Amino acid sequence: MHYRTLGRTGIKVSPYALGAMMFGAVGNQDHDESIRIIHKALDTGINLIDTADIYSHGESEEIVGKAVKGRRDRIVIATKSHLPMGDDPNQRGNSRRWIMTAVEDSLRRLDTDYIDIFQMHRPDPDTDVEETLSALTDLIRSGKVRAIGSSTTPASEIVEAQWIAERRGLERFRTEQPPYSILNRGIEREVLPMVQKYGLGALVWSPLAQGQLTGRAPADLRRTARYQHMSDERRLAVVEQLIPVADAAGLKLTHLALAFAIAHPAVTSAIIGPRTMEHLDDALAGKDVVLDDAVLDQLDKIVPPGTDVGRLDMDYDTPPLLNPTLRRRPSDDRAAA
Repeated sequence: MHYRTLGRTGIKVSPYALGAMMFGAVGNQDHDESIRIIHKALDTGINLIDTADIYSHGESEEIVGKAVKGRRDRIVIATKSHLPMGDDPNQRGNSRRWIMTAVEDSLRRLDTDYIDIFQMHRPDPDTDVEETLSALTDLIRSGKVRAIGSSTTPASEIVEAQWIAERRGLERFRTEQPPYSILNRGIEREVLPMVQKYGLGALVWSPLAQGQLTGRAPADLRRTARYQHMSDERRLAVVEQLIPVADAAGLKLTHLALAFAIAHPAVTSAIIGPRTMEHLDDALAGKDVVLDDAVLDQLDKIVPPGTDVGRLDMDYDTPPLLNPTLRRRPSDDRAAA
């Protein structure tokens, strides 16, 4: 396994990270099997595990904590907070109040004294980013967190957070975790260039487009669609074009997709999220695949750089996209104009 430096942190991580979202109630409910999957990933050289408090409401973190006992010092653990962990309106978001509680909860579930990378799962328009960075700075100085990061954040907010950290003497985000796959290349336009400019490590999620790039036939994807994007005809039409490219290269579509995700110079690691040992074995079988320029050129023709084919359901929408009052002048002003 060849390791890469995570941004400018000096931390060395594997080009594939093990995502733990599918361990627990929402995926594999067998803790022992989930631990075996984690152990096999670690035994093959993967040293980065990514989880979050929201994954099976803390159960994923508990499974990871059990799995890394005896080898914690050799594992880089990344976790996240932001999404609701209860009915209380203060059990979510990026406020100091919640961050301090969320970190203590994650430390307890992971059964560890420190978190290597603590990430804000999404931006929080209700909280000043200075408030967030101030809390995270205190956690780093206390030794409970080693590095901090953001996730699914627009390029403008990545830049704003970097500037505020510099001006206020605060710790800065060292990683960004955006969605990235052959079908979702929008971050190539601004996010990945900003990641490179500010020396962040990029830990990309959903390199298999939440299952659309696993090689399953589009007809099967339509029948078993769990999310709206899974039955998006635009995306399925592109998948049908990708299958012969993979066949001509002598690759499974899964391996083509994962190799594509880690080929970008701004990407440090691609997060794979197996639910079963079979899923892990399939991903790991292609860990040494390197795509040549001819294949990458073909992919560029099918999905031009910097473009998305539809959107993932779990992508981030900025407030003006969700709230009409933020993108429309008051009716009186419109009438006067």
